[in-house]
Amino acid sequence: MTFAADASLADTIRQAESGGARVGLVLSLDGNVLYSHRGDERFVSASVVKIAIMLEIFRAVEAGRLDLDQPVTVTADQMAKGSGVMHWLAPGYTLRLRDLLYLMMAISDNTATNLLIEMAGIAAVNATMQRLGMAGSVLGRKMYGRLALEGEVENMATAADYDRLLWAIVSGRAASGPSCAAMLELLRGQQNDRRLARFLPAGSDWGSKTGTLAGVANDAGFLRGPAGTACLSMFTAGFPMTVDAEAALGAMARAAFRQAGVLG
Repeated sequence: MTFAADASLADTIRQAESGGARVGLVLSLDGNVLYSHRGDERFVSASVVKIAIMLEIFRAVEAGRLDLDQPVTVTADQMAKGSGVMHWLAPGYTLRLRDLLYLMMAISDNTATNLLIEMAGIAAVNATMQRLGMAGSVLGRKMYGRLALEGEVENMATAADYDRLLWAIVSGRAASGPSCAAMLELLRGQQNDRRLARFLPAGSDWGSKTGTLAGVANDAGFLRGPAGTACLSMFTAGFPMTVDAEAALGAMARAAFRQAGVLG
């Protein structure tokens, strides 16, 4: 799928949805929403929900319930399929909690994520999301590298909710200043640059968290530029091929960041 480099955000979304796919997108600049398309419609969050898990871990650290340097020993029954590298290692190894955070955010490791969900608690993650006004989003289950089965609660999200979450972190309101700064660094460590960052110049100050499942390709993050800090949350459903979804996400991000004045 090819998109014109000079197309507007509205035209880019229109083309992305022309084959039957669905897009949810919210763009904001310094906390002010500039553009919303299906912003309150619910999508499968996939691994984008790991942003909310990360936040709750930092909140637990601040409350003294967890320690970033505490050791975590990984057993065979904790290995999770899907993205990441930890499930390929021989069980019995020990990492620090901060290592799990890095692996969850940088390479979307599902084993690391599930260990962090156990430590944070699903109810606590959802309560924090609700306090931030994320009424349409939920962490329903752990990560298994697949969509929810019958009887399982799927992890769901809206683009508007994740715009709220991202801005709360960027603005330093989601937790303490040092914790928010650490979360931004983890977002900057995200290694998939084929979506939100697809057309960003080298050296751009950006960070994000992607999410991928069958028929699902998402990305949510930020870009700092001359006009301020833009937050962009993008969720998709219905693209038959991930490569086409990634092309659409990259094109939408390019158009969105230009509209926000943070990309020349």
